[in-house]
Amino acid sequence: MALKYTNRRGQTYFLHQGTTKTGKPKYYFSLKPKGNLINVIPDGYEIYENPNSQVYLRKIKPKLFSDRELETVEQGIKQYSKVKNFIIDVKDKSIIIYLPDQDVDNLSDILSELGGRDISSRHIETLLTYGPMMRFLRRKDSKKFWVQRWCFRGSVDDWIDLAAGEDLESLVKKYAPHLGQESFYELYGF
Repeated sequence: MALKYTNRRGQTYFLHQGTTKTGKPKYYFSLKPKGNLINVIPDGYEIYENPNSQVYLRKIKPKLFSDRELETVEQGIKQYSKVKNFIIDVKDKSIIIYLPDQDVDNLSDILSELGGRDISSRHIETLLTYGPMMRFLRRKDSKKFWVQRWCFRGSVDDWIDLAAGEDLESLVKKYAPHLGQESFYELYGF
């Protein structure tokens, strides 16, 4: 029996094994339940679902952030911001906050009007795509955290430094309220 993984959208993926050009094994997930299926995660690998529900098998990476730091960011967003839908992902040396690309309330209203009934948040979640908005990162061997926001100017499309400090909780408290608000676009740092 093949190893299956169901993502946030309810799609079931199957783990496959192939080979590289040099003959080494490679692993990947596919929606197709046919092919060279395997039933166990190879040693040193983990299942990873990115913010837009794509599923991968990747090598286990060293943990750069403590559970406490991740919880500080998640709880801070819930406590200090008005956003309801968000995803936190750890990539490289960053804790990245992703927000929906769609207006969730408008989408819910439109779907309710079309369907003539209330649409559950679970159904809405299957339609959402996410984009990066803010991140907290550590540079090299520093104890400091930097907070950055995504810049949406057409020629820039990159991260903008907002502030730095050793107290992650203070940074989250100061900047999380801007997520999903017009004030987000007025944030500029040093």
